[in-house]
Amino acid sequence: MDQLALLFVLLLGAVVTVPVGDRLGLPAPVLMTLGGVVLALLPFVPNVDIPPAYILPLVLPPVLYASVQRTSWRQFAANKRAIFLLAVALVFVTTAAVAAVAHAVVPGLPIAAAVVLGALVAPPDPVAATAVAGSLGLPRRMVSILEGEGLFNDVTAIVIYHVALAAAISGTFSVPRAAGALVLSAVVAVAVGFALGWAANKLIGLLGDHTLQIGLTLLVPFVSYVLAEEFGGSGVLAVLTTALFLAEYAVDADDVLGRLAGNTFWSVVDTLVTGVAFGLIGLELHHLFGTVSGRWGQLLGASAAVVGVVVAVRLLWLLPAARIARRMHRRGDIAEDIPMTWRETVVMWWAGMRGVASVALALAIPLTIDGGRPFPAREEILFIAFAVVLATLVLQGLTLPWLVKRLDVRADTDAEREHERQLALRVAKAAKRRLREIEQVEDVPEELSEQLLRRAYEIGIRISPDIVDDERRETQHKRMARLRRVQRIQAEMLSAARHEVLAARSEPGADPEVVDRVLHQLDVRSLRGAPAVGSD
Repeated sequence: MDQLALLFVLLLGAVVTVPVGDRLGLPAPVLMTLGGVVLALLPFVPNVDIPPAYILPLVLPPVLYASVQRTSWRQFAANKRAIFLLAVALVFVTTAAVAAVAHAVVPGLPIAAAVVLGALVAPPDPVAATAVAGSLGLPRRMVSILEGEGLFNDVTAIVIYHVALAAAISGTFSVPRAAGALVLSAVVAVAVGFALGWAANKLIGLLGDHTLQIGLTLLVPFVSYVLAEEFGGSGVLAVLTTALFLAEYAVDADDVLGRLAGNTFWSVVDTLVTGVAFGLIGLELHHLFGTVSGRWGQLLGASAAVVGVVVAVRLLWLLPAARIARRMHRRGDIAEDIPMTWRETVVMWWAGMRGVASVALALAIPLTIDGGRPFPAREEILFIAFAVVLATLVLQGLTLPWLVKRLDVRADTDAEREHERQLALRVAKAAKRRLREIEQVEDVPEELSEQLLRRAYEIGIRISPDIVDDERRETQHKRMARLRRVQRIQAEMLSAARHEVLAARSEPGADPEVVDRVLHQLDVRSLRGAPAVGSD
């Protein structure tokens, strides 16, 4: 088996472990890591030969870009104080604490290399946390905090990581020079991110075709990362800026197919990249087991100490920080996403699982430093980093549902239903308002106008049936039941039509291009849900 075949095996594993993990109740990343270990034990599987310099540019841009698709810039702006208190500052504290402990317990670990370890295990993984939290019915504000925390923690930790890595490689460190480099890196990254986001937004509008638009979004995060790094900026901050810009401005409300296809595409990319990253952990672990033989007790003890620090520091920081955030929230009277009770704070603490960012940063540590000497304690750093990732994923990921249930932390469903009801009313009023505008410039028969007006209300009622009274709701339920029956029959009719078209593909003289064009029209008709004739 060569390297390319190994990559395809990991990609296949990334897909297969998702349903298997759901069935077994285990996180898919854990299964991918175990699968990597099993692969590494097979004699015909080669050692991984990926230059560390390629890890970050290949892994981080798509993961960050996919994460941003689930949030927005306005959400960050509204919660900037909470994110800074509960997220960004915590990265610095965790990095310092881990570096101090690792420097003390790992013999021969320089302080710069210890800071590298601290930075790469500091940021929680938003994908892992929200994947678990989202299925538990947690309050939306908590999920928002975890998403915002994960993204900004990644950026902060990676900046610290690069500064510490440069110090470890060169053997020199200057605080003024490092501070200046950080400021310059941030300014360049934001400038590149905004410029590329603006250019990509314009280009997306010119392309028109969904396939080309999605292809462009695949290239954008990599281009943003590489350009920022070329100009001396932070690649991850540039990707974050570009992604937030596009999420805010490159939105066409009427581009239904493009939005559905784009969301599906980035979900696939996120799954594949994350799975491959954790599979590489397993492959690297087999190599590490060979290099650290005879030092198991020492490394396991050091790993346990670092895991304890990572978990304890998060709790010790979040409890007072959440209290401060609540006081600031009450005084400022600003709608912020913050943990409102100590129970929510404890759940946030236990949801701090480490994931793909830590994996990528660990694998990206160079093999040598200036002068050609090996990077100091690289094997020890990788061993401890992987131990932190696995311990938090397995221990916290598997016990988080129990903790949520034990503390009785759940979403405020009444508030969510009321918000949904208000949006449904706005939707129905917007549809009705547009109908009246059309009637002013077009001759719409009265019967058709009444039918369209009922459909305007139906749009809102489908979102929230609570916007009408009980009598009208019962009438609407009957109408919707009839509509669903018509749509079900129509779906079966369209299915028969698709089967007929596919059967025509194998007939002699059939033109595949014509067949595919007709099939595409049927697919679009099915996806959009053609209006049911006579449903009114």
